[in-house]
Amino acid sequence: MGKRDKRVDAYIAKAGEFARPVLMHLRELVHQGCPEVEETIKWGVPHFMYKGMLASMAAFKAHCAFGFWKGKLVASLNADNKRWQEAWGQYGRMTSLDDLPPDKIILKQVKEAARLNDEGVKTPPQRKAKAKVPIKVPAYFKASLAKNAKARATFLGFSYCHKKEYVEWITEAKTEATRQKRLATALEWLAEGKSRNWKYQNC
Repeated sequence: MGKRDKRVDAYIAKAGEFARPVLMHLRELVHQGCPEVEETIKWGVPHFMYKGMLASMAAFKAHCAFGFWKGKLVASLNADNKRWQEAWGQYGRMTSLDDLPPDKIILKQVKEAARLNDEGVKTPPQRKAKAKVPIKVPAYFKASLAKNAKARATFLGFSYCHKKEYVEWITEAKTEATRQKRLATALEWLAEGKSRNWKYQNC
């Protein structure tokens, strides 16, 4: 028999009201499709284990997500379905039970994923990441950073992506007035240690 984890109970209980029925339903179907599955918490979300990783699910502020660890190898999943790009996993952004595939389809996929683990099938190697294009910081931005030690320190300490966000935001301004306004705002935020999209990032 499988094994349930009380931490998963707690995770579901803390999820949004819309998410709880979805998570509970998926949980039951995974256990039904793979009776020997064991639950755990990895990376802060519920995972289902059967001879390795089988599947995982998560609840966010406005949607739920569910995915098979070897989803791209599950033949009954449509890899061309646009829902794959809507959220991690294969079922897209789910906000209610109506967003789930029919139970018989989910059960079929759970059994297929379990069979892949039974057979020791490995996940295909990930594609190598493309080389990052060097960020071209405009001279006027460099000059402004040189005059603001805090902003300069923050910018230099940022990751490639955070630097790129600031540079693109400033250089893509359509008018000089907008560019100068964004530059001033960028320096202010950088001096406070903030990334370009700090307003939208969860602490």
